[in-house]
Order: sequence, then C-alpha cells, then structure tokens
Amino acid sequence: MKARDFAANDPFDVQNQPPPLEDYNLWEFDRPARDALALYCDDNSGAQADTETLSYGARLGRAEVLRLGELANRYEPELRTYDRFGHRIDEVEFHESWHRLMSLSIEAGIHSTPWTSADSGAHVRRAAMSHLKHQVEQGTSCPVTMTFAVVPSLRIQPEIASVWEPRAMSRQYDPRLIPAHQKTGVLFGMAMTERQGGSDVRANTTRARAIGTRGPGNEYLLRGHKWFCSAPMCDAFLVLAQSEGGLSCFLVPRFTPDDERNPFQIQRLKSKLGNRSNASSEIVFDDTWAQMVGEEGRGVATIIEMVRHTRLDCTLGAASLIRRCVAEACHHTAYRYAFGRRLIEQPLMKNVLADLCLESEAATAAGFRLAAAFDAAQHSEDAARFARIATAIAKYQVTKKETDVAREAMECHGGNGYVEEAPIARLFRESPLNSIWEGSGNVQCLDVLRAAQRDPETLSLFVAELDEARGGDARYDGWLDALKDRLSDPSDLELRARRVVEELATGLQASLLVRHAPAAVSDAFVASRLVGERGRAYGTLGRDVDFDAIIERSLPQVG
Repeated sequence: MKARDFAANDPFDVQNQPPPLEDYNLWEFDRPARDALALYCDDNSGAQADTETLSYGARLGRAEVLRLGELANRYEPELRTYDRFGHRIDEVEFHESWHRLMSLSIEAGIHSTPWTSADSGAHVRRAAMSHLKHQVEQGTSCPVTMTFAVVPSLRIQPEIASVWEPRAMSRQYDPRLIPAHQKTGVLFGMAMTERQGGSDVRANTTRARAIGTRGPGNEYLLRGHKWFCSAPMCDAFLVLAQSEGGLSCFLVPRFTPDDERNPFQIQRLKSKLGNRSNASSEIVFDDTWAQMVGEEGRGVATIIEMVRHTRLDCTLGAASLIRRCVAEACHHTAYRYAFGRRLIEQPLMKNVLADLCLESEAATAAGFRLAAAFDAAQHSEDAARFARIATAIAKYQVTKKETDVAREAMECHGGNGYVEEAPIARLFRESPLNSIWEGSGNVQCLDVLRAAQRDPETLSLFVAELDEARGGDARYDGWLDALKDRLSDPSDLELRARRVVEELATGLQASLLVRHAPAAVSDAFVASRLVGERGRAYGTLGRDVDFDAIIERSLPQVG
C-alpha cells in the first residue's frame, strides 16, 4: 500500500497559535503605570523606584513565577481540623506555590513600605510593587493587604502596636503556626462578617466578656462566630464583638500569652467562584482570648482605619487585574491571524483593544492617585478627607469595570480564552471579588453619601480635584458644569447614589487623563465616557481615535 503524504495537513503541526505571555517584564512596557509612578514621586525617589520596580517586574514575569499563580489556585488549601491523635489543631495546609508567592510579596515589602520608609511617596512606591504582584496572583494578596492595612488601627492602641507592629513589618515570611514571639515575621487577618448581618456589623452577636478590668488594652474572652474570615492561618486578627459598652474592636492572636493555642475553631473553608488559593473560612470563638483595641463601643471607628486601607488595595488590585487582562488580549491578538491579517491589525479588533486599554489606563491613574492621597494624608487633613471619599468612589468604579474588562478580554481570545489552561479564565473568575470584598457597590455608594452629608467639605475637595483639569478639554468643562448642577439637587440622592458615584469616579479618571495622559488617550476617554452614550459596548470608539497610539502604551513585548 502506497504511503500517504500527510505533510500538507499534519495534525501535529501546530500553526497560528500565539506563544504564552511569559518571560517578559511586567513593568517595562506598562507605560501608564510608569508614568503614574514618575508623576507622584520626585526625580530622585522616582528614578530609584522605577529601577526597583523594573527588577521586580522582570522577576515576576518569568514563566516559572507566573506558573505559581496557576498552581496556587489549582491546588487549593486544605483544612486539618484534628491531628492524627485527635487533638484539635485548626490548621490550613497550602501548596508550595502559595508559600513562594507569599515570600515574593513579603520580601518586596508590599505589606510594610509605607510604615517603615520615611519617603514621602512610600504609598505610591508600594502601589507600583503591588500593581505587579496582583497581576500574578491575588489570593496571596489578601493576607499581605491585611497585614499592611492593620497598622493604622493598631496604632490607636499604642501598647499593643509596640508589640505587634515590629513583628508584622518584618520582611521574612514565616508560615509556621507557632507563638508570634518565636517567629521571624507575622501576618494579620480580619473577621467582621457574621451570617445574620453581612455588611451590617452592628447586628453582630459575638460577645466579649472582660476577664478583669474593662476597657482599651485589657483582656477579654470572646464567644461567637464569624461567617467570613479570610486567611485563617494568620497569626493575629482584628475582630468586632459586642462588649458591655457596645460594638468594640479586639485583637485575637492564634496563641494565648502563655503560648497555648487560642480557641479558634475553623468550621470549614469556603468553596468560592475564584480566589481559590486563599483560605476564606467560617470560624467559632469559644472563650477565645483577646485584647480590646481602641475605645469601648467604638469598634467600627477603630477597624474602619484598616478597612480604608484594604479598600485602597481593592482598587489597586482591580486595576492590576484589568492590566493583566488587557496585556493578555493585546498579546494574543498580536500573534493570532484571521482572514489574512493579524487580529490586532483589523479595524474592529483594534477598536476593542484600544477601548480596553483606555479602561486600563484610567483604572491605573485612579489607583495611583489614591496612593498619592494616602501619602499626603499623613501630613494634611484636607488630603485625608479627600482620600476617605475618593477611596469609596474609586473602589466602586474600578472594581465594577474589572469584570467587564475580563469578559471582553476573554472574548478577544475566542474559545482559547474559555478553557482553564488559559490564564484569562482564572482572571475572569477572580474578577468579581474586589467589588464585593470590603463592602459591595451599594455600601460604597452609601459611604460616599454619608461622608458628604457629615462633612460637606469632603465632596467640595473632591470636586476641586475635578476642577484641576478645567481648561484642558472644552467637552470636559461642559460635562463638569452639568455635573455640578446635578450634584446641587438633593432629592432622591440615595436612590440615585450609584449614578452619582459613577459620575464622580468617571470624572476623576477623566480629570487625571486630561491633565497627565497623552492627548490621544484623554481625547478618546472624554469622547467615549463623558460625551458618548451610557451603556455602550467596548469597541465603539469613534473613527477619529488614534487607536495605534493608545494600544502601543499598553502592548507587552516578549524577549
């Protein structure tokens, strides 16, 4: 029988498949992020930060490091309630990839830089480093964020902060579950939510009973439950519980002062849509030892300092995931051919990609502006007031866009994006989390309204930020005038809260881009987000847009 010639149609000859986006520098070709870092740091510290971030971006972009993100989510954490002898241990075991990713974060100081550096731009420098780490994997970002965010709340109780803050600021990752004073570094978590209350923490039923003297810094025993406790393997937690004087904040360590395991029963680990590497859990306190942090009955006011900083990271994390999705979409379409041309060269795909790049650039600009506000807030009450309202506004908007971008970026990949081997599938499953974590959209909007009602100057400071761009684009100026008219109408504000906050957030992004981005970017953003129709699909930019210039700022390059 004559041999058949398969050369013309060899099923093992793989063609027209893009190479994976790996072994590249996550920072080098991210022009929007590099511009933002330079904008908010002075020349000397900015140059140094850019050099450090270039090195970190090269390290995180290696194939073996990007692979860790996949492995940490494929091999999920496992709960060990008892040891083999029947002792209650309540430990969580993680895949080695989790520990390696944690080390990459802690060694880089993502949990500590603003509190250990005298640099006036420390929050911005940290934002740049976390912008890169979030792109690799976000489950490990949870305990890192909480360890970073706990410091302002701890400092309300100085004698407790003096013990715990040095431990938390260590750049050595130590995963051992042993007494904190025996470790080279510790991690912090937080537990507020209860099954009957959700965001309504004043409905919490967990009780705190004073062992001796009541009040700040003193010892209590807790009894109750928490419906969500992320990262239960941490060494200590901030917790809300009802004491005699009302809802109060407590520090709960995993070990008591006499080095015994504190009663901290992990009932089960949550089975989640995404963020699977992170061991979110349900826990029970049963005469669990704790110390009160802050004034009795002022628990929300105490822990809200931690929450504000975790909300900052929700925004930064969302902007980072958007960036990773856009990078993957641009890379895929730059290599994939259809109908005789690369996808990235085809007008309709080019329109989609440019639109996604605009979303990424706007999210990055908002995230870095928030970080700069947190830097300034350490020295200015006006900056602190701006940061408080701007954080809720930006978190609402950027985290909402996160899922939209992930879905559209997946569509750019076609069927290849829908399979679990593709990173975009994991990113899509991850994308809704930041909009839910630390208060969903309605909570953010109501927080904005409360802030504006309690201290109207906060909204005035925010609008003043929007005014900074006046004169840069006539269309923007007209839109801003109309916005001010709408804001002056107090009727049905709660009913309209989402629309109001969305406009404020879009205005902030537009203001930043008009002032600091290339004209091609700001022109297209203003035309499509302020002048264009609401509810439009991505890929509907006008014909006069400089698509290539916009895409070039976000296009990653391999090799």
